[in-house]
Amino acid sequence: MKKTILLSLSLIALISCKQSEEKPAYQNEDLNITTSVYPENITKVFKAHGGIDAWNTMESLVFEIEKEGQNEKTTTTLKRRKSLIDTETYKLGYDGSDVWLVEKDTATYKGNAKFYYNLMFYFHAMPFIVGDDGINYEKVDALEFEGKQYPGIKISYEAGVGESPDDEYIVYYDAETNKMAWLAYTVTFFSKEKSKKFSLIRYSDWKDVDGLLLPKTLQWHVYKDGVIGDIRNEMKFVNIAVSKETMDDNMFTKPSDAKLIE
Repeated sequence: MKKTILLSLSLIALISCKQSEEKPAYQNEDLNITTSVYPENITKVFKAHGGIDAWNTMESLVFEIEKEGQNEKTTTTLKRRKSLIDTETYKLGYDGSDVWLVEKDTATYKGNAKFYYNLMFYFHAMPFIVGDDGINYEKVDALEFEGKQYPGIKISYEAGVGESPDDEYIVYYDAETNKMAWLAYTVTFFSKEKSKKFSLIRYSDWKDVDGLLLPKTLQWHVYKDGVIGDIRNEMKFVNIAVSKETMDDNMFTKPSDAKLIE
């Protein structure tokens, strides 16, 4: 009987010892629950820019686009995507349901407000914006520029996701650094049909904002039949900030003098 008890105690001690030896090794592993749901290639891109988990802790993004006269300031809540674009001549907002516009000093807004209110936010929030729900990822052929190959990840949306679910994006990244280098995209907002025509933006200038790499400069290139041409437009972003603090909803509420955009 004594031998049986001693044997049992020895086995328990052995198992406990084994578990205590293994546990620290498990705890020291670099586990990432969130990014495990993404394909490896886009996960590497997220990580090179500070990580999708760090991005998901943020509540708001603010940036200004350099313009002649006065900058265009955009504030966006990252969970509900409420937004406010404030300029010298107009305010353009989205309260979570409706898009509204205030024109200052009788100035007439030129453009499609419903198309533009979140456009620059989507380009500036790359690559993290392609970590949203309802997205499909597909490996595609690399993009070549000046003798260098940039692997590609095609992003498409499930039906009913967003304002233009037929839009498609291709994120091209540097295979050495895993940083995003180019974005090809289609626009279906106006036609409401899938398009085979891709526009192309170069991402090469980054700013570290609280550990997240966000673009300082976007360069649109001439792009046809897979051939990259000259720069046709450039946009610079300044005063970039992210915050974990929740913003006051009142700043996105439609003012009494605003018109609703249908």
